[in-house]
Amino acid sequence: MIRTALIVLALWANVAQAACRQALALGLDVSGSVDADEYSLQMQGVASALSDPDVLMALGTLPNVPVHLAIFEWSGPNYQRLIQPWRPVTTVADVAGIAQVLRQHPRGIAPPTTGLGAALTYGAALMAERPNCWKHTLDISGDGKNNAGPRPRDVDERLGNMEVNALVIGISTQDRLSHEEIEVGELTTYFQAEVIRGPNAFTEVALGYDDYARALRRKLLRELSIPNLSLLSSDNPLAVYQ
Repeated sequence: MIRTALIVLALWANVAQAACRQALALGLDVSGSVDADEYSLQMQGVASALSDPDVLMALGTLPNVPVHLAIFEWSGPNYQRLIQPWRPVTTVADVAGIAQVLRQHPRGIAPPTTGLGAALTYGAALMAERPNCWKHTLDISGDGKNNAGPRPRDVDERLGNMEVNALVIGISTQDRLSHEEIEVGELTTYFQAEVIRGPNAFTEVALGYDDYARALRRKLLRELSIPNLSLLSSDNPLAVYQ
């Protein structure tokens, strides 16, 4: 109990000194394997996951040191497009505004290639804009392996102390239509070996873009979790579903 109390006190001290408790950047795959319907499902899925009552509750914890959120899309090595610049999330209106940006965002003309290493490098540059955050988390979604630009493993030294998690968008073996499609187990193994980093890094799986919102919701809840310190109180401006 004494050790737990000391850990909690240390956590509070670190949080109190930070401008935000977590910088969370979402990187969305818009390469050639993502068609128009899948693009829409991905954008709608992010908006839906962020607006989920449990996710709103997690975002609203510690409102005085909020989560800062940024969202970008990526494909080839030279294509990374910022959709939502860094924004502190302190109210339901903040989340609603971000969701509206996503739902109205037009698709650009992206290269067909998949530049995972370049996407990680772009994410690291974004994180450098939030040096005072207590935690830095890059959340990469993808439905294919790197096939252009630097390999993910080759940019590791540029990533600093940020954690990289992955949302793998794959298909089950029985649903494969051609040998060009990557089965979800193979793709998950690739992301675990090549993309994620950090002691608590993990992968979440979506079986197709129809499953994207559910998978991202589950992933966000895990990424946003902190020790239960009875923080979900009436002082939480996002605790409207309590």
